Amino acid sequence: MADLEMSIVIKRPIEEAFAVLANLENDVKWHSAFVEVRNTSGGALGVGATFLVFEGLLGRRTGTVYEVTEYKPNRIASWKTVSGPLQMKFWRTFERVESGTRFAVRYEGEARGFLKLAWPLITRFARQQQGGDMRKLKELMEARAL
Repeated sequence: MADLEMSIVIKRPIEEAFAVLANLENDVKWHSAFVEVRNTSGGALGVGATFLVFEGLLGRRTGTVYEVTEYKPNRIASWKTVSGPLQMKFWRTFERVESGTRFAVRYEGEARGFLKLAWPLITRFARQQQGGDMRKLKELMEARAL
């Protein structure tokens, strides 16, 4: 099991940050690993909603189904994998701060199959990638491009 946690302050109201970042379909605009995301449950966002996420991982396009496990507007949204090559849980938390919103992400994952051998490399790369993604997210959100 590996953990990754990061946070950033975005100069946008918490309601706007949550509306964008609790919907995985918006991730393709800032999350460099996500190449396509579809809401497969067809309904409103909330606990039980599912998303099919296509990621580019080690030169391969993989599809993973994520299910929303927690959804508290303007506070937290979390997901877990239902299918795919990684057992993953991740949380996005939102905190109102004087200058806008503190947005934090936390990932827990465990590799299966061939990915288990590459797991140390994957986690190191994910830390670098996530740092760049968070900077891009901040830039887009503050420019009101998301």
